[in-house]
Amino acid sequence: MKAQVKWVDGFRFVGETQSGHSVVMDASEQHGGNNLGPSPMEMILQGVGGCSSIDVVSTLQKSRQDVISCHVEIDAERADAVPAIFTKIHLHFVVKGRDLKETHVSRAVALSADKYCSASIMLGKAGVEITHSFDVQEI
Repeated sequence: MKAQVKWVDGFRFVGETQSGHSVVMDASEQHGGNNLGPSPMEMILQGVGGCSSIDVVSTLQKSRQDVISCHVEIDAERADAVPAIFTKIHLHFVVKGRDLKETHVSRAVALSADKYCSASIMLGKAGVEITHSFDVQEI
């Protein structure tokens, strides 16, 4: 896997992936940027959320659960000192569907956390405390 990041101006950069996608990243105004895109640390959180969400939805679909929607709310804490690394990340999944079995959702979240989500498992191995919870909503 390859990617590149190009400096545009100020603290704005464009990241380009091997698969041909690009995203603008920028620092916040308080850090000298113009807030024209997510910060790199926000991108890491989105990556963790996306990776975990793909796992959860895929596992539920394979279990023949009638999932209508799924989103994950991510809360993170960072160290107060430089480097301001993530110290804690909590992912809360809200899964909506018809006749969803809570045991299946619990299993899907656990499989993502313990086996499949490369992003969160990697951060966990680096010392970030990662926790998960979920809510099942009937439609």
